[in-house]
Amino acid sequence: MASFTVLDLLDLDLKEQNHLGLSCIAGRSGLSRTITTSKISRPGLPLSGFFEQFSAFAIQVFGKGEQAYAEKLESEGSMASIEQFFAYDLPCCIFSDGGRPSKKLIELANETSTPLLTTSLASSDFTRRLIQTLDEVFAPTQTIHAVFVEVYGIGVLITGESGVGKSETALELVERGHRLISDDTVKLRSISDNYLIGMGQNPLLAHHMEIRGLGIINLASLYGVGSIRERKQVQLAVHLEPWDTNKHYDRIGDEKLADTYLGISIPKVIIPVKPGRNVPIIIETAARNERLKKMGYYSAKQFDQSVLRWLESEAVRHSYIDETEAP
Repeated sequence: MASFTVLDLLDLDLKEQNHLGLSCIAGRSGLSRTITTSKISRPGLPLSGFFEQFSAFAIQVFGKGEQAYAEKLESEGSMASIEQFFAYDLPCCIFSDGGRPSKKLIELANETSTPLLTTSLASSDFTRRLIQTLDEVFAPTQTIHAVFVEVYGIGVLITGESGVGKSETALELVERGHRLISDDTVKLRSISDNYLIGMGQNPLLAHHMEIRGLGIINLASLYGVGSIRERKQVQLAVHLEPWDTNKHYDRIGDEKLADTYLGISIPKVIIPVKPGRNVPIIIETAARNERLKKMGYYSAKQFDQSVLRWLESEAVRHSYIDETEAP
């Protein structure tokens, strides 16, 4: 990824539940300093003079404890460890709980071009939000040619060769009340190596769609803001391909197919396309079925068990009839 600076952190457009509430109060000349890791540091030990294993490359968060200790050192005139602390090339220092650094700390920050930021959030809440934000910023990414929609709350990634009908299928799904995340190019981001988040490669163009014979259309303008979404977890991959009469397609649902992106496996279904097939309603059914699987209900397994019970009952019935009719 491109370098991520302290200024980028201040400029992040985060929603209410992730908002960091940051403002810069000193060291503005250092806002171009690069943040290189999602790790953060609570500098209690360095302030006491212990700099072994000090994570100077991480963002330094001053909670109430660190703030009180810094004030105590300043009141006692013991500024050596604080001065040594600011001598490091720190990305930035953040005072949580609405804390305000002293004039001496502000002077040190300005002298060393170390950005001093403050937030009204409690240190525990702020730390959680900051780690979550940085994990996403530094997460591995991959851009693929696909269409990404939300169907019944399931993030469905639609892939296939150019011209197979991905955009037209997505348009029909939007018409049926579902939401588009991105058309043509989808940016995948691996979060904590645990799940994938999909979004548009370009947020300004993600909700535009190219329909052959019609041109470029804006989904938000045509169908309203309820028809679009900025990002969503990828939970199901659907691959569209022209119907091949020589190929075997799953007819029971017991085949476990998957696509792997950034080391994360996504359940996959293959839908053959030919005239007369209602692909959007098949995708809706696939999304509903995936929700059932997440609830522990597998239709194929249930069908298999029902067939076994039926065969067993038939075998018992025939055995009973044979016995009663025997001379």
